[in-house]
Amino acid sequence: MATLLPFRTPPAPGFTMSDDRYVSIEGIARRYAAPGGTTTVFENLWLPIRRGEFVCMVGHSGCGKTTLLNILAGLDAPSEGVVIADGREIAGPSLDRAVIFQGHALLPWRTVLGNVAYAVASRWRGARRAEIEARARRAIATVALAGSEHKRPAELSGGMRQRVGIARALAIEPKMLLMDEPFSALDALTRGTLQDEVRRICLTTGQTVFMITHDVDEAIYLADRIVLMTNGPEARLAEIVENPLPAGRDRANLHHAPGYTALRNHLIDFLVTRSRTFREAPPPGYDPRHPPVLRPAACEADALAAARRA
Repeated sequence: MATLLPFRTPPAPGFTMSDDRYVSIEGIARRYAAPGGTTTVFENLWLPIRRGEFVCMVGHSGCGKTTLLNILAGLDAPSEGVVIADGREIAGPSLDRAVIFQGHALLPWRTVLGNVAYAVASRWRGARRAEIEARARRAIATVALAGSEHKRPAELSGGMRQRVGIARALAIEPKMLLMDEPFSALDALTRGTLQDEVRRICLTTGQTVFMITHDVDEAIYLADRIVLMTNGPEARLAEIVENPLPAGRDRANLHHAPGYTALRNHLIDFLVTRSRTFREAPPPGYDPRHPPVLRPAACEADALAAARRA
């Protein structure tokens, strides 16, 4: 595995996630004209995202996850409300927010180095060619593709192509990564390897990330907080779940970690049952401006698992 060569200054020893907000989503809704009226994808959505935080949004298809990511990317606009990033309203795309798509979206006529260098040149238009290539090569090495710089996308596996997409995003030194189910089309082994890479990079650099996923286990492994959406249309942000697992968790022992079973059961219960019933029967005192923040406690199943390991 390649040694990380960070582009931004790495966090100091003892780094903890900052409490200051990088993104503030304030009362947004997204509506579309439809035959006979208007379709509301989601409404009255409030969510802060702190610097250095990895947030995963989980929900069924149709709840507006990709729509929200497009709004954060500046590719779409809310019908009402506002989104603030780094103290400014998002009014369009910005190189401060890099998107990693479900598909690799590479230029097929360019090599690995050419694809990444193209992004670097877009970020630093006055940079010399040698500097652009050096930055691109560092990004490629970060995702363990050193030695493949001169291959074209057709010569790469699906996992390698997605690594190039990640390298391209990292190379422009974004303040925030926006990830749209980037591993959903990959086989399980490749998916796990890339999840490990992304987690390693984000822990080392303190990168702020917003990611959407349908995979509960992926969210548990990667996220600091997991945002749960009710079913659409007219979806709502139901609750925010803080991940109780240690920051140093690893994939091999994840399912043995104290609190893992309680956390997974809570997420599955929401997706199977409460995501459908929440809108008609929200919990007492529910306030969409201040959605519940939960931290599942270790349950009996966690205790039994610990006893078996002992």
